[in-house]
Amino acid sequence: MIGREKEKCLIAQSLESGRPEFMVVYGRRRVGKTYLIKEYFKERFSFYATGVADVKTKDQLKAFNRSLQEYGCEKKQIPEDWFEAFARLKNVLEKDDVIRDSVSGRRVVFLDELPWMDTARSDFKAALDYFWNGWASSQKDLILIVCGSATSWIIDNLLASRGGFYNRITRQIHLMPFDLYECEMLIKDNNLVMTRNQIIDAYMVFGGIPYYYNLMDTRLSLAQNIDELVYQKNGQLHCEFQMLFHSLFKKATKHYAIIDAMAQKKTGVTRVELSKIPEVGDGEPLTKTLLELEQCGFIRKYQDYTKKKSGYIYQVIDPFILFYMRNKREEKIISWSGFIGSPSYYAWRGNAFEILCLNHVSQLKEALGISGVDSIEYSWKSKATGQGAQIDLLIDRKDGVINICEMKYTDKELVIDSDMYSGFINKINSFRTEVNPDKALHLTLVSVSGIKRNEYYNVIQNSIIGDDLFVRGR
Repeated sequence: MIGREKEKCLIAQSLESGRPEFMVVYGRRRVGKTYLIKEYFKERFSFYATGVADVKTKDQLKAFNRSLQEYGCEKKQIPEDWFEAFARLKNVLEKDDVIRDSVSGRRVVFLDELPWMDTARSDFKAALDYFWNGWASSQKDLILIVCGSATSWIIDNLLASRGGFYNRITRQIHLMPFDLYECEMLIKDNNLVMTRNQIIDAYMVFGGIPYYYNLMDTRLSLAQNIDELVYQKNGQLHCEFQMLFHSLFKKATKHYAIIDAMAQKKTGVTRVELSKIPEVGDGEPLTKTLLELEQCGFIRKYQDYTKKKSGYIYQVIDPFILFYMRNKREEKIISWSGFIGSPSYYAWRGNAFEILCLNHVSQLKEALGISGVDSIEYSWKSKATGQGAQIDLLIDRKDGVINICEMKYTDKELVIDSDMYSGFINKINSFRTEVNPDKALHLTLVSVSGIKRNEYYNVIQNSIIGDDLFVRGR
């Protein structure tokens, strides 16, 4: 299994705890939640069942009943409701020959895609509540693991529940996408041959989603794989964006409109700006939609800490979603191979690399030697009208320094010319004049292929190269 060291450690602790465990695993679709649990336990469960997408309660119970029969339940007829289904599960788990974890001797129950089981007007949540609180929570050798991609359902109904599940969840794993270090390990394990620059390119398209890398053909180049997977009408990722939203949100119109608006401004948009979009509106629905997108890891919210009355700014940080939205606007693109090298390609690449850096702040701090220093990260835009200065990433440190980060993707060593030098000076001076920070300002240049030393090189205090982004995240 590639990576997931913290998660594996948490599972091991649950096996050794000596008490009943209710573990919740959640995260973005395709991130590897099911794989993590199945691989860790080698699919040796006391009981395993998965929810079924887009079916009614009767069909969910039918699928659950098949799993019950596979694990020794003698009753053949479909349960009338979820209370009966969980009563049968209890009987299966009480059998003398129940399957146990080979190391700990624990009974391990894994309910996958749990949100799909909770169909409209069903008694699923009440039955699960009764099963856990009425019996399972007293079984010291039992581990109940539930999993789901519908992150908002998991959080609202389990983690933030004020009902029967309040304070009942013993452990939770929010499974995050891979970083570049883990992507490189996966790529090598899949016998894909790529340079580190190509791995960076792959991340800017697919993000850190293991499933996408597992689809790549070892015989093809990265550009060919993107064409085959995304641009071909029968490609396995051709409709992935639509599937993402369809599987996570019952009504995705607001979600899509918000993502579309955010994707057009690389540093993000404010709530006020979003509320003016007719399909979005304001109030509680907007609050809920933003929270759902954030919980799924598609967006982040941050504040401009240089302003006293700064509301939140919302920004898309999922690389695959940004890649899709760019392609949606560039309707003339028929292949990635043909798109490479065009002006629009370089515009996309510059923005995508900045998002990659936002997703690797811990690696940036490691390269700067400040991993142990507390910091906040945000973007800043000058109040000046017209061509005002804009800084896409500031690392505001508690040790009296602010790193003004400039991210540049070039195929060869970056050469700082007079125009670039003037732009850097303008940004530093604008920030110093408007913000008046009581901290030292260090210009930090992040360049994939390094920086060529010349007469303008001394404007920077810190240089970070692409290889620095491949260290293990903290």
